[in-house]
Parts: sequence; C-alpha cells; structure tokens
Amino acid sequence: MDLKELYPKFGQSIWLDYIRRHLITSGGLARLVADEGLRGVTSNPTIFQNAIAGSTDYESTIHGLATASGISAGAIYERIVVEDIQAAADILRPVYDASAGVDGFVSLEVSPTLAHDSAGTMNEARRLWAAVDRANLMVKVPATPQGIAAITPLISEGININVTLLFSRAVWRQVLEAYMRGLELRAEQGGDLTKVSSVASVFVSRIDAAINPLLEAPLPAGREADQAAQHELVNKVAIANAKLIYRDWQKVHSGARWLDLVQRGAHAQRLLWASTGTKDPRLSALAYVEALIGPDTVDTMPPATLDALRDHGQAADRLAEDPEESERIIAALANTGISLEEVTDRLREEGVRKFAASFEAVMATIEQKRAGALLPGIDRTNYHLPPALLDAVRASLQDWRSNDKVRRLWARDASLWSGHDEAHWLDWLEVAEEGYRTIDRGLGEFAAAIKGEFEHAVVLGMGGSSLCPDVLARTFGKQEGYPELLVLDSTDPAQISAMERRIALEKTLFIVSSKSGSTLETNVLNDYFYERVCSTVGDAQAGKHFIAVTDPGSALNRVAESRAYRHIFAGVPGIGGRYSALSNFGMVPAAVMGIDLDDFLERTEQMVEACSAYVPAEQNPGVVLGTILGTFAARGRDKLTLIASPAIANLGAWLEQLVAESTGKQGRRAIIPIDREVPALTDVYGDDRLFVYLRLDSQPDLAQDAAVDALENAGHPVARIALADVRDLGQEFFRWEIATAVAGSILGVNPFDQPDVELSKIEARKLTDAYEQTGALPEEIPFYQEDGVLLFADPKIQFALEHVSAVPSLAGYLKALLGSAKPGDYFAVLAYLEQNPEHDRMLQEIRHIVRDRQRIATCEEFGPRFLHSTGQAYKGGANNGMFLQLTCDDPVDLPVPGRHFTFGVVKAAQARGDLAVLAQRDRRALRVHLGPDVDRGLMKVLHAVDAATAPRVQAAE
Repeated sequence: MDLKELYPKFGQSIWLDYIRRHLITSGGLARLVADEGLRGVTSNPTIFQNAIAGSTDYESTIHGLATASGISAGAIYERIVVEDIQAAADILRPVYDASAGVDGFVSLEVSPTLAHDSAGTMNEARRLWAAVDRANLMVKVPATPQGIAAITPLISEGININVTLLFSRAVWRQVLEAYMRGLELRAEQGGDLTKVSSVASVFVSRIDAAINPLLEAPLPAGREADQAAQHELVNKVAIANAKLIYRDWQKVHSGARWLDLVQRGAHAQRLLWASTGTKDPRLSALAYVEALIGPDTVDTMPPATLDALRDHGQAADRLAEDPEESERIIAALANTGISLEEVTDRLREEGVRKFAASFEAVMATIEQKRAGALLPGIDRTNYHLPPALLDAVRASLQDWRSNDKVRRLWARDASLWSGHDEAHWLDWLEVAEEGYRTIDRGLGEFAAAIKGEFEHAVVLGMGGSSLCPDVLARTFGKQEGYPELLVLDSTDPAQISAMERRIALEKTLFIVSSKSGSTLETNVLNDYFYERVCSTVGDAQAGKHFIAVTDPGSALNRVAESRAYRHIFAGVPGIGGRYSALSNFGMVPAAVMGIDLDDFLERTEQMVEACSAYVPAEQNPGVVLGTILGTFAARGRDKLTLIASPAIANLGAWLEQLVAESTGKQGRRAIIPIDREVPALTDVYGDDRLFVYLRLDSQPDLAQDAAVDALENAGHPVARIALADVRDLGQEFFRWEIATAVAGSILGVNPFDQPDVELSKIEARKLTDAYEQTGALPEEIPFYQEDGVLLFADPKIQFALEHVSAVPSLAGYLKALLGSAKPGDYFAVLAYLEQNPEHDRMLQEIRHIVRDRQRIATCEEFGPRFLHSTGQAYKGGANNGMFLQLTCDDPVDLPVPGRHFTFGVVKAAQARGDLAVLAQRDRRALRVHLGPDVDRGLMKVLHAVDAATAPRVQAAE
C-alpha cells in the first residue's frame, strides 16, 4: 500500500507511535514524512523508557547533564524528552502549516502519576506547553475523570490536547463535551479557534484482549447454545465499539452546536485509533488497522505495523460500514452478562498503572546511568577479536548500514536471505514489538485461576515447544504457590516412567505444545498421559488437566477440542518453533509457573527497542552479535563455544537449536554451538572457535571469569555478554533471534526452514509404519560385537573403519573414527538414552577425553530431542562432523495408546532413521548399541574411548 494515498483518498492520517533520538538525527523521521506521507508522532512513558534504556542515544546527554550540574533524574528526563519532541515537531512543522493546523503534531504525555489529579495535570500541561514551545505540540491527558476535568480549561487556553487511554463510548462523549465546551469558552474570551486542535485516542485491540477470555470461558453443561453465541463475538467487540463511537462522532459533527463552532474556525476533535496491533494470532496483523480506515480519523502505529501496512495493507473506507451489525454485537455482549463499561474502566486504570510503572522505570534507569551502573545501556557487551577478523566484522557492519539492511530485516525483505519464503516467518518481530506489549489478560487470569490447584505442570513438546520452557523452569525454579514446571521431550520409556513416578497425575496440569500439531513425539506423549489421567480421575474430568498450545486449526487443536481440554492457546502461524520463545509457546508455561510476565516482557522490550529498525547496525546488539557469528563462521570459526554462569547455564540448550537449526543447511559450514564443555587449558582449542561468555553479574563465577580471561590473553576471540538479572533472560531470547537471522543472511541460507529435520521424521515414520504392518522393525545385522555391545554403520563407513582399524575391537573402531578428524572437525555424542545425571556424567567424560586429546570441539546430545535442534546442522551443514550414536534395549517398555507399537519402538525408529540420513549425507557415523544394561555399556564405551585416544596423546609426549 502507498501510505501517501490514505489521507487524500480516505481522509485518514497515519501517525507513528514511536520516537527516539537516532530516528530524528539520522534523517529517518524526515524520510518517513517526505517519502511515506507520515503526518504525526505520538509518544508515551513506555516509548521513552524503552528508548532511553534500550539504546546509547542518550548516554552523553545524561552524563553531561549529571556531571555539569548534578540535576535530578526527573530534570534530565524532561530535558531529553523536550529536546526530542522539539526536534520531531520541527520536522513535522511543514505538515502542520500545509494542513492549516489539522496535522503535523507530536504528542507528549503529562506525568501519569498525575492521572487522578486535575490541578496537577493542568499545571503540568501548561509547563510542558511552555517548555516545548511549539505550536504543533499536543499534550496528552488521560481520560480519567480528573483528566477530563482538565480538558476544558486547557483547550480554552489554546493548548492542543491528545486525550489518551480512551476505551468507552460513554467516556468519549464526556471527552468531546469537554473539548467543545473549551472551544466555546475560548470563543467567548475572544480566542482564535483555528490555533487549537485535539484528538481523542480510542484504544482498540486491548478491548478484545480483555473480553475474549471471558467469552471463551467454558459454560456449564446444557448451555452449548450460549457458548456458541459467545464464541461468535470473539474478536468483534473492539471494532464494533470503535465504529459506534465513530457513528456518534458523525452525528455530533452534523449538529447545530458544532456547525456554529465551525463557523468560528474550530477544528474537529478527530478520533485517533490507538493499540491497533493484533494481540490474537487468529487475526491478521492488520485486522484492526484495515477495519478502521475512514475520513477525519488518525491511526497511530509502531514501526512494525507501519511496515506491515506498507507491505501488504489493503485500503478501503470501511469505518462506517453496517452500524447495525455493530449495534447487534454490543447488544449480544450485554446479553452474555459481560459489562463492557466495567471492562473498559478496568483497562483505563491498568493503562494508567502501566504508564506510571514505565515512568518510574525510566527515572530509575536514568539514575543508574548517572551512576554509571548501566554503561553502555542495555547492550552491556564487549568483544575481544583478532584484528583481521575485527576488520571483516566492521566491513560487514558497514555493508548492513550502507545497504539499509536493518530496516529491510524489520520490513521482512526476503532478499536478505534466499528470496523465497522468509518474509512469511518473521512474525516473531511483531510479537516482540507489539503483540505482547499489553499481555493477553486471559493468560494472566488463567495462571491465577490454577494457582494452588496443581502441584506440577508438565510440558509435553519437542524442540521449539519445549526448550524455552525447559530453560525457564531450570533457571527460575519453583515459584511459591504455583505448580513446579517440568518438561518431557523424550520417547525413552525409562524417562517417561521416571516422570510419571515424580508427579501425582491428579495434581498435574499437562501443557501439550506443538506448533504443527502433528509432531509424533508430542502426540504419543499426549495420548499416553491422557489415558493415564482418564484412568486416575475419570474421563469426564481428564480434560481439565490438559491445555494445548498450537497453531489454529491444527490436528492438536482438533484433539484438544474433542477432549474438552481446559484451554487452547493459539500459536502464530508466521513464527517458526525456534523463534517462538516470546510467543505463547514460551509465555504460557512461564505464566503457569508463576513468572511475572509484566516485568519479564517489559524488560525484554528494552532489547527489542535496542535492536529496532532505527538503530544503526554498529549500535544494534542483535545485529553486531549476528555479524560476528556469521562473519566468523564464513571464515572457519564456526564452533560457537558457550560459557554461561551456572544460574543461566541452561540457556545454552535453547541457543543450540536456534543457531544450529537456522544455519546448518545446503551443505554449507554451519555455526555449531558447543554447549556445556567445561573450560580447559587454552592450548586445547583450535582456531575454529568463537567463545561467548554469558555472565550473570549478580551471581558471578570467579573460576569462569579467570578461564575467560585466560582465553582472551591467549588470543582467542571472546564476546562477553552481561546480564544484570535472570529476569533479563527474555532480552537474550530476542537478541539471539535477531543475531541468528543476521548470521543466516551473511551465510546465505534461509534461517527459518529445517529441511533435514523433516527428512529424519520421514525415515522414522517409514520404520514405525513397517512395525505396525509386520509387528517388527526391519532386521539389522551388526558388523561387530563385543561383550554384548553391537556396532552398526553404513556400509561405506563400515568399510572405512574396518580398513583403518588394525585390530577389530570397540576401541579400534573408535580410534579409526576419531582418527579421521581434520582441523575444523567436531565430534558429537548422540545418546538415545534416558537423560539422567549419571548418564550425563559419563557422556560428559567421554566428550572431554576426546576434546582434550584430539583437540577438537565436542557436542553431547540426548535423542530424540536433538533431532528437533542440532540434528539439522549435523545432517544439513558441512561434512565436518563425526558422530557416535548410542542406543540401548529398553528393559521396561510402555505401549502407545491406539497404536500397535511402543515408545521403545518409536525411539529405535528415530535412532535408525537418524543414522540413515547421516549415511545419506556421507557423514562419519558409528552406532554403538549398549544392550539392556546401559550403565555397564556406557562404561565400556568410556574405557574404549580412553584407549582409542591414548596413543595419540602418548605420541605427542
């Protein structure tokens, strides 16, 4: 859509709900005005909080003012805000003049702490009006009773007013009356009505976000018709409310009283649509924007929504369409017993509290910056890089800046990658920037409703559906009064049994999580535990113990509906699983376990701001990190070695999937995350490493600090990222999502698909299908066995191992495998075993023996979970990996309800399918089958690896 068409064709002005200094100083705002037809700017305390905390734009101003005069944080804030508003107003002044004072405004909010103080609001508005000293300023006043009382005198004094936090028709009538009365008083006093303007900011999507959960709440049996009638109103109330306000507006502005004011030069108080980004993934991103296009209105929107409108918006005058239908919707809502006025009053007060919290937060941020506590702001990172690679990184950042690639990323320009379907997989940008700025009220209410009802909440999911919840559970631990969050992402029968022993089924909530709804592992786990819960609490009550997180219309959605699951939370179709941490796939489990999502996501918003389209590449934390990752990998430093403070060590498991699955494809050198390697002497590491140290400043590990210092001193490249608090984890989710998208662009791959993951699924499905038909998996013959341990490999690899190995033995074949290592290779242990501390300890010992003696990077993974994570890079990336697959017999197996196979069969099929795809890609892969005694088998492998690598160490000595 050409945004310039909206005003001349449809009479609607587009304003930008965003401001920061670099947008102004870089010429970005001027370009939006000149090239895109932007006609105004709005701000609020949250926007300024994110701009100040999420950038370095204001560092010199803050420290200069503090050093020069020691003025208060409040005075510094006002100086910053006034300067930005003045500069923006100057850019928009030509629009103001050309429109004769109808457009071209910049809005500045009075302190939200004065929302219930009429006198204080008036005094603050007068002071800000004088301080900014621009005719095209609008002072924002909240639509509280006290704020409305301030409107009439302020308008009579000639101060332009933007009335904000307006939700209801009744309150809007009070606002319009206050405006008109102010104009009349001004006219009586001989004032010029042509020099005063106002808008009434009607908030839209927040209404549906608050009402939808009430409409979708289950009704008692026998009220199915009422339930259906309520569901029919979902996502319709907000637009109906807005359209009826507009109809009322039209009536007033055709009346004699208004026409008299027009004769005196009055400007209409236009309706401004605010909060028009969608909160519900079932709606298109522009559902509210497109529905509310009409004459004499304004729509203010954040950059992401503006980009979406430009990219695929459809313009038509729909605002006045079918007012009778809007009346019917509002009447039907009243018939449900839900009070729209009560909801809108609550939303107004919540809005006041949120803006007040942001105002307090920005004061605290400035105080911390004054003291130097947050230098350099949100992006507390530093990089120790070799000169040649540093030059390459700088050149790449210059390319990103000169070719406007940061803006193009946010604008979903697929040409940054392969030019195929990437644009369809970037909704995670919108979710982070807009969709969760106001948290879905239903999510908070759901978490409060189950508080105290359940002892445990178990996520059943794989990959992107399980890894973020697992990180949150292990990082935050049990929250008082809330269920303990656990994650089950394995088909290993022993692991499933261990989980069942740990929980009481009658006191457990299961969170069944699958984007596609067709993930095999999730579906069989869902069926198994649903049957177990039915047998424990009865069929009629079982559904209350389950919720689903899945994309609308998926197979899981249908299952959840048929079983009457307690709630279904919708995924966003345009977000891939590994980018879904900040969507419902991560935030539903977070809410259930009791994490304060308001705090968590407000902190995250600071990183979103720091990585926004208007931040230069070299100052953008996500872009800088991604440039380093991509530039280093393209030059052979592709082993991303993660070192993390113990309290946040589990973040690495999530990063593994995000980075490896996004970059490992098309046979190109992938970024291979190396997680949980214990730091060693610096000479162990080759020149294929990049170290990233994720340090939790509140809980530092001095031994880690010393190890990282030693790496830097030895000349290894190190990036240090500091987190102030575990509650800042969401900032890292978003930083790394941006970084991974940038790295994918530099490496020339699509970072949003996973073709080889799908191939492994196909191979595993062939085997389970064969089992259902014949009652057995296809026969396989080991090429070697030793004391109950069986060895399998593709014939080509088998021949190579036998050809190299001098003496047939487990140690001999492992020596042959590891002896094929070349500089830049890595070794991965792929264990299809129960994930427990003892198994993990022995696998860690195996990998560290190989690392220390072979001088290569190592990975340790449990299957089948890694198939949805690093498995993509192992099969789709460059052929520089060596793989030791470990499988076992399952002494105790579990049946899969409704299927003719067991969980043990599923796991075996997945392992064999994995090995088959590795073989298809000519990977060096050896499978060692441990038999039924896993601990004994692992000990044999450990001793064999020790023996296989010992000669090399001896020769070096």
